[in-house]
Formats: sequence, C-alpha cells, structure tokens
Amino acid sequence: MPQEVWLRHSERMSIPVPVRPIAIIAINDIIDDMASITIRKLPENTKRRLRIRAARNGRSMEQEARELLELGLARDDAEPVSLGEAIRRRFAPLGGVDLKIPPRGPIRDPGIR
Repeated sequence: MPQEVWLRHSERMSIPVPVRPIAIIAINDIIDDMASITIRKLPENTKRRLRIRAARNGRSMEQEARELLELGLARDDAEPVSLGEAIRRRFAPLGGVDLKIPPRGPIRDPGIR
C-alpha cells in the first residue's frame, strides 16, 4: 500500500500515526530559510542585459540575479572607509609630494579696539 510510507504504528497503541519522510522535512526547512524578493520598476534595458548574461553563463535569469547579488554583497563586507581615506588610497600609488611649509611668524594685530 502506498500509505505505508506515510503511516506507522505507534509502539504503545496500534493506531496509525502520520509520519513525514525525512527528505520532505529537510526540503521544507530549506524553503523556510529562503527569502523572496520582488524588484519593481526594473528598467527594460537592465532586464535585457540580465537575460543575455544569464544565457551566456547557462543560467536562468533568477539564478543569475542571485549570483550577482551574492557576489556584489560579498565585496561590500569590508569596513566603510572615510572620504579622506578613500582619496589617500586612490592616489597613494602615484607617490607623495613634498611641500615646503613656510615658518610661522607672530600673529598680526587685527587692529580692532
């Protein structure tokens, strides 16, 4: 009988007790952990480029979008950088400039009384 997979007899009583196969439980756990997202107002050009990229990589559009999101978010996990630090990193390979700083003199009197 096909229902034998779904039913077992409890040890204390002889009444059938419903049992779910382990594979179905595992699949449900995976599905429960996955989130869905809807992207509205996606430009047609972006959708077309995603479709072409997915075809080139042998994936569905959904799978390609997941891959792009995961790759993009993995890169951004680094500490945020201040603007000054970002500028320094950008120009550091070009080398520095030694500026001659003139000596400071006494402060002028502003002439306000």
